[in-house]
Amino acid sequence: MKVKLRHFFGIVLGLLIIVGNYILLLDTRWFKPVILIGVLVGAFQFFLDFFNENKRQKEIESKFLEFVRSLVETTRGGLPIPQAILKIRKEDFGALNPHVQKLANQIEWGIPSLEAFKNFSNDTENVVIKRSISIVIEAERSGGNIEDVLESVTDSILQVKKLRDERKSESFSQIVQGYIVFLVFIGVMLILQVKLLPLMGGLLSTFGSSTEVNSLDSVFLVLIVIQGLFAGLIIGKFSEGDFKMGVKHSLVLMVIAYLVITTVRGY
Repeated sequence: MKVKLRHFFGIVLGLLIIVGNYILLLDTRWFKPVILIGVLVGAFQFFLDFFNENKRQKEIESKFLEFVRSLVETTRGGLPIPQAILKIRKEDFGALNPHVQKLANQIEWGIPSLEAFKNFSNDTENVVIKRSISIVIEAERSGGNIEDVLESVTDSILQVKKLRDERKSESFSQIVQGYIVFLVFIGVMLILQVKLLPLMGGLLSTFGSSTEVNSLDSVFLVLIVIQGLFAGLIIGKFSEGDFKMGVKHSLVLMVIAYLVITTVRGY
């Protein structure tokens, strides 16, 4: 991830919010929630880059299917793979365009097609494309029909994409249930803190142990935030088959938990 000027602006704005918070809201119930807001503002551009990159990778996978289809159709007309790449280089493949252009340029410069394909897959930094290109390279080295291999790769990617979409649509209810369960968990923890802990404090104060009870507030907060982290990762795994895709859910749940607890409890 490249740090740009907008990242520095976000960090500076976040620091200003935190400094202003220390000046204006110290010793109020809004102090800790505003600290989190300042941190989120400072990190917003980094989060934005992360989610945009995930979106770009999904588009690259989709456009890779179009690229392979065009390549197969062109080779069926009798052109070899290198010439077919040069012919389709001007077609629109969206986010994949820069990589297709670089691939065609390498072919023009005389770089072997297998090496150019390998560079192409590495440049995209996409797991699906790397796996597909490695299959094509191995098939070419073993003397297989590369057109048939490309067509098989296309069918395989389509099936994987179809399964992902089906899993995502079927898991929507589970995602909603995951959020509801987490909100109920927050409610239960708040009831424990508001109702149970004061009773425990009154009971244990007779034994001189009130300090231990007061410290449980911070323990509950940490537990809820940790619960939000792992609940979000699990939601991402269920919905899209990748823990990394659960980062956005973890972020949302952790922010909700922290803001609700610190605002209601005022500590």
